[in-house]
Amino acid sequence: MTNGKSTIWLAGGILAAALALTSAAQAQVKIGVLGPVTGPNAAFGAQLKNGAEQAIADINAAGGIMGQKIQMILGDDASKPEQGVSNVNKFVGDGVKFIVGAFNSSVTMPSSDTARENNILMITPASTNPKITERKMWNTFRVCGRDDQQGGAAADIINKLYKGQKIAIIHDKTTYGKGLADETRKKLRRAYKMRPVLYEGINVGEKDFSALVSKIKRSGAVLVYWGGLHTEGGLLLRQLREQGVKAPLMGGDGITDDEFSAIAGPAAEGTLMTFSPDPRTNPANKAIVEKFRKEQNFEPQAYTLYSYAAVQIIKQAAEQAKSLDPKKVAATMHSGMKFKTVLGDLSFDKKGDVSQYSIGGKTKDRYVLYRWSKDPNGKITYLEAQ
Repeated sequence: MTNGKSTIWLAGGILAAALALTSAAQAQVKIGVLGPVTGPNAAFGAQLKNGAEQAIADINAAGGIMGQKIQMILGDDASKPEQGVSNVNKFVGDGVKFIVGAFNSSVTMPSSDTARENNILMITPASTNPKITERKMWNTFRVCGRDDQQGGAAADIINKLYKGQKIAIIHDKTTYGKGLADETRKKLRRAYKMRPVLYEGINVGEKDFSALVSKIKRSGAVLVYWGGLHTEGGLLLRQLREQGVKAPLMGGDGITDDEFSAIAGPAAEGTLMTFSPDPRTNPANKAIVEKFRKEQNFEPQAYTLYSYAAVQIIKQAAEQAKSLDPKKVAATMHSGMKFKTVLGDLSFDKKGDVSQYSIGGKTKDRYVLYRWSKDPNGKITYLEAQ
């Protein structure tokens, strides 16, 4: 039996303990993951989600960030700019201070503006339009390359393989697709005096390309360069083959998902593509890659490990800054600090672009050539050209 004072003390102690537990439970680092979970680019949304989710699980298992566990909050932008902004506003209400995303450049641009206004740091694993970082905003970074880098690399490859021959350039009129097509065309014209015999844009969601295929056929193009994503790219390629056009298709990182070959069918074999060195092939990532395959039943292709790396960078920068204040974390990222990630070792410049990129101590090109071919299991997928 207790007296009144003891009862008050006991009650007070229980309340204090409860408040402490509540405070500990709420002491979480909230990271928003923004991407197209639904819609035509859902395959890429799955890459961003699964990559960040696995990184968060691995970091939490090792103690979190400065002793605080990470909570992931998912936002589906469906590749729509206005939906991306709406999700960022929701993240603000949820207490998110860091965002991994988005996928589409057209979504990342306005979303990063809203994030900056609300003191949120944003790292995109996949948005390549140069304007994203040319705005030199304190809060916006990317771990991928840029369209001017990729377009330049594509032009170099085209000149090497098809010098002086007829090239058709087709794009999907999006910020990403047209931007990549224009950068490729610019380098071809300036450096190699090559002018496309055809330059055309299609609409996202379009399914019948018969008129365009006829134009390509009449142009005599020996290569069709595609600036766009896998959905329309796969359909275009399939219809080219159906109408007897044998010219190979060449695309960029927008087709780096096995859904491309699922859409194009056997026509996908022989397709050329530019993308960064595949982090799945790095022996240092073997255990992580197997974890995706066995525990998630998910193949960590394309931007999966880029999303994973973005979370790694947030952790390393926060711990170096000894702060979870997004501006202090961003200042650390801009400082030239080298981050060790599944992509390799990298650092950022003042714009938020990757300035140094190396694997195993060796500096790597941002973009290399891939060819869609049959793997040992007979599956058509993208394999780095030797």
